[in-house]
Amino acid sequence: MATFEVAGVKTKVDNKLLLDDISFTLDKGEVLALVGHNGAGKSTLMKTIMQVIEKQTGKITIQEKYDQDNNLLAFKKRIAYLPEEPLLLTELTVMQHFQLYALSYDIDEAEFNEKLDRYVEGFGLRTKLDAYPEELSKGMRQKVQTICAFLPDVPVMLIDEPFMGLDIYAVEYLLTLLQEKVKNGLTIVLTTHQLEQVRELAHTFMLLEDGKVKSTGNIADFTTITRGFQDD
Repeated sequence: MATFEVAGVKTKVDNKLLLDDISFTLDKGEVLALVGHNGAGKSTLMKTIMQVIEKQTGKITIQEKYDQDNNLLAFKKRIAYLPEEPLLLTELTVMQHFQLYALSYDIDEAEFNEKLDRYVEGFGLRTKLDAYPEELSKGMRQKVQTICAFLPDVPVMLIDEPFMGLDIYAVEYLLTLLQEKVKNGLTIVLTTHQLEQVRELAHTFMLLEDGKVKSTGNIADFTTITRGFQDD
C-alpha cells in the first residue's frame, strides 16, 4: 500500500499554470527531495498539497484512502507541515503553540509531555516557553515551528527548507530526528538549498523546472545532473 500519492496535479493562479501534471508515489519510510531553481514550483507543490493553494486537477491521497478532496480534515490530520517561514500566531506563547498542536492532532497528554520535554531540550528552548513570537529570533521561531511539526505521529511530513535560520547544532539535531522518524516509517517530501545535508536521508529526487517534472531518480544519481545546474 502506497503511503503517499500525488497524481496528475495541475495548479493555476491568476490563469498562470504553476504546476503541470505532477505525479509521484512514495512508500512507507521513503524520502523524496524536491530540487529546482527559484520559481520551479517546489513550494507551490507543498502549498497545493496542504490546500493553501487549490489545484485544478489531480488527486492527492494518504494511505490510499485519505483523499484531499473527499475528507480534508482526515487528510490533514495525517500530514505534518514544516514551512520555510514560521507560521506562528502573535497572540500565543511558545508553549501555547505546542498545546494548540496537541489539541489539533488529539495527542495524548503523557505522550505530548514526553515528546515536548525531549524536543525543547534538544533545540534549546527551555527558557522560551512563555515568550511570544516577536520576542524570538528567526532561528528560535523556526525551532518552535519545527517542534510543532514533530509533535504528532503522522504517516507523512512535508518540509520546505528545513535548515533555514538554524544554527549548526540545531541542524545536526534536526537531522538526527529525521533519521529516527524515517527508520520508524515516516514518509517525507522535502525541499532544501543544502542537498548535501540530506543526501544520506533522501532516497529519491524530483527535479522541477517551470512547474513540470524534468527528471526523477535515485538520490545517488543526482550528482550527474548537478553539473551546470544550480539548485535554488
